[in-house]
Amino acid sequence: MAFKRFSIPRMLAAAVLAMAAAHVAAQQPSLPWPTKPIRYIVPFAPGGTTDILARTIGEKLSIALGQQIVIDNKAGQGGSLGTAELARSAPDGYTIGGGTISSHGINATLYEKLSYDPVASFTPITLYATQPNVLLVHPSVPATNVKEFIELLKANPDKYSFGSAGTGTSQHISGEMLKTMAGVKMQHIPYRGSGQMLPELLGGTLPVAFDNIASAIPHMKAGKLRALAVTTATRSGVAPDVPTFAESGYPGYELSSWQAVFAPAGTPKPIIDRLYTEISKILKMPDVQKRLSELGLDLSGMPPDELAALVKADMPRLGKIVKESGARAD
Repeated sequence: MAFKRFSIPRMLAAAVLAMAAAHVAAQQPSLPWPTKPIRYIVPFAPGGTTDILARTIGEKLSIALGQQIVIDNKAGQGGSLGTAELARSAPDGYTIGGGTISSHGINATLYEKLSYDPVASFTPITLYATQPNVLLVHPSVPATNVKEFIELLKANPDKYSFGSAGTGTSQHISGEMLKTMAGVKMQHIPYRGSGQMLPELLGGTLPVAFDNIASAIPHMKAGKLRALAVTTATRSGVAPDVPTFAESGYPGYELSSWQAVFAPAGTPKPIIDRLYTEISKILKMPDVQKRLSELGLDLSGMPPDELAALVKADMPRLGKIVKESGARAD
C-alpha cells in the first residue's frame, strides 16, 4: 500500500486553519433572537387594512419565530404618531411596525415637521401588498356613478363631506385629488382609521368616504355601501364592476395605496433577513393568499432593498400629488 507523504509544516498549517475556523464558528453562534415577545406597532386604529395585515401576518409569524407578536395600535395624524414611536424604539428586533404610503410618503410633504425621517429613521423589511382606494357613498346618497356624484356636489356645494382614515392618508389625498380635478367642494373629515370611520358611514351619519378596498369590500358585497370608482389605473379583481376614475371622466387620476413593514434604523441585518425570510414564506401560504386576495390586495413580498428604493422614489412623486391637490394637514 502506498502512503502519501505530508510535510510537518503543511500538517501544522492545516491544524492551525482548522483551529481558526472553529474559533470563528464559536464566535458566530446561531442568532439568539427572538427570546421574548415582539411588539408590532400599527399606526392606525383597529379594523383598517394596516391592522388586518398586521394581525394576519402576525399570527403566522408568532408560530414561525416561536414568540408572540403583540399588536399595538397607535393611531393619529395619518399614521405619523405610531410611526414616530417606531422610529424611537430600540433597534433590537423586538419592535417592528406597519408602514404605508401615508406614513412613509404623503406625510413628508403634508406636514411641515415630522419627528422622523421616512428613509433614515427605518430599516425596511418587506412590502406586503398594494391596493386601490375606493369612493364610497351611503345608499341614501342619490348618485350611482361619478358623473351623478359630481353633479350632486355642484348642485349642493356645502352639503356633503367626505371621510378618510386620517389626515395625510392615501384616502384623504384621493378625495382632495377629486375635488381639484372636478372643481367641487367637500369638507374633509379625518378619523383615526377606517375602523372608526366605517360605522358612521354605514349608519349614514357620514354620507361619503374614501377607503382602502380591503376594509370596504365586505360592505360593498353586502350592498350596505355603494362604490362609485376605484383610484387605480385598472379595475380591481374583487370588484370588476366598479370603474376607475379615468373611465369615469377623469383621465390621469391614479393613486395606488401600499402596505409594508419596517424596523427602527440600525436593527441588525441578520434579524431583518430572518423577518424577511419568514414573512415571505407567510405571504406564499395558500390560506393567507386566499384571504388577502379576497380583500383586493395584490401581494408583493419585495426584498428590503427594493422597498427602500420604493420609499425614496415615492416621496417626490407623492409630494407633487399633495401639492397639486391642495391638501392641508387639518
